[in-house]
Amino acid sequence: MLTPMMGGGLQQTTNYRVVLPFYIFASISFLVAASLLLLHTDIIQSHYFNPHTLAITHVMALGWGTMIIFGASHQLLPVLVEGKLDSNLLAYLTFIFTAIGIPVLAIGFYLFHTGALLQTGAVLINIGVICYLANVFGSAFKSHTKSVHAWFMITASLWLFSTTFFGLLLVFNFTQFILPDNSVAYLSIHAHLGIIGWFLLMVIGVGSRLIPMFLISKYNNPKALWWIFGLINASLISFLIFKIADAPVASYYFSVLLALAAIALFGRHCYKAYKVRIRKNVDEQMKTSLLSVLQMLLPILALVTTLALLPADSHPNIALLYGFCIFFGWITAIIMGMTFKTLPFIVWNKVYHKKAHGGKTPVPKDLFSEKVYHAMLLVYLFGFIVFISGIITLNDIILKTGAAALLAAAILYVFNTGKTLLHQPKKL
Repeated sequence: MLTPMMGGGLQQTTNYRVVLPFYIFASISFLVAASLLLLHTDIIQSHYFNPHTLAITHVMALGWGTMIIFGASHQLLPVLVEGKLDSNLLAYLTFIFTAIGIPVLAIGFYLFHTGALLQTGAVLINIGVICYLANVFGSAFKSHTKSVHAWFMITASLWLFSTTFFGLLLVFNFTQFILPDNSVAYLSIHAHLGIIGWFLLMVIGVGSRLIPMFLISKYNNPKALWWIFGLINASLISFLIFKIADAPVASYYFSVLLALAAIALFGRHCYKAYKVRIRKNVDEQMKTSLLSVLQMLLPILALVTTLALLPADSHPNIALLYGFCIFFGWITAIIMGMTFKTLPFIVWNKVYHKKAHGGKTPVPKDLFSEKVYHAMLLVYLFGFIVFISGIITLNDIILKTGAAALLAAAILYVFNTGKTLLHQPKKL
């Protein structure tokens, strides 16, 4: 399939049959996670290591964030490496293994069945991730062109495998005791391998390509992107060294500052692209994506607060605020924005690419409801702000109100995604 890209010419992209299942699974996962959050707002009163928190976190991290990235990256990888996807079969296997493994893992956590159920889910997810990693490497290294964006994707994929493999060890450590300490002691390592190595690196790497492209901006600064790439990796590696060496808590501020510098440079990159954009009218999807860049700062603030209070352990719910700002904050915001920039185009290509020269056809943005998107965005922002207020005040009524609004946003997201996916061909 050939796709028109900014700057003229045609670009080889991935078959829609490979990509769309990931979007469908992610949509359902967001709905499930928001429902569980509404049912279990009491988790805010508990330690973050409890069955319901673990289940919600993994549905958001794997089912929502990772699966949507899998779908989008299978579509975008050919663009970034200026080649083609190495294997559709590996892509299908990635979906099959992860789509089975994620629910099994989430149910295992929810029931806290630390034996075969949890272990089976972890093994299946790792097999799926290995298939994805092989596809990324095969696609990238068969291409003669590897941009800085491609290196972001390659490195993020390695960190993803590190995350899921270490998670596999932690799951087996519940019953086999294969690590020197109990699994809870290693949770921060597992979490930050995923948050910094996988999500932050991948989101910035892909976002630094997509945001200028959708703004129709010619701004490009590979040197700055290489600095961002180095800072993110240095932040994660330094954190791992400090953690393994059992360094003083103050040492972690160094890692935080590196990550903050990377986010600041990325924000500057987006601002520069925005300033020289050709398309002066910025749609709501792009505004949402740009908002997510600002939301990256909230987890940093929560993390600094957590570090400052950690010795006294006086406010354990601050750690939950940190996780909430990541998974229901900037990751969710950028997914909401980018879904309705990428998915309508993928579906439009499926339905109309052979008919584009045969008469007037709808444009991709006609495939979803902008009114529903606007409503989704408003209730999402309301729910996000209110739920944060509930975490800070520990007020269950406020928490329920925020969670209900987030569930409403998830329902509207699923509705609009379904409307796009079920679009039937028509002439205008």
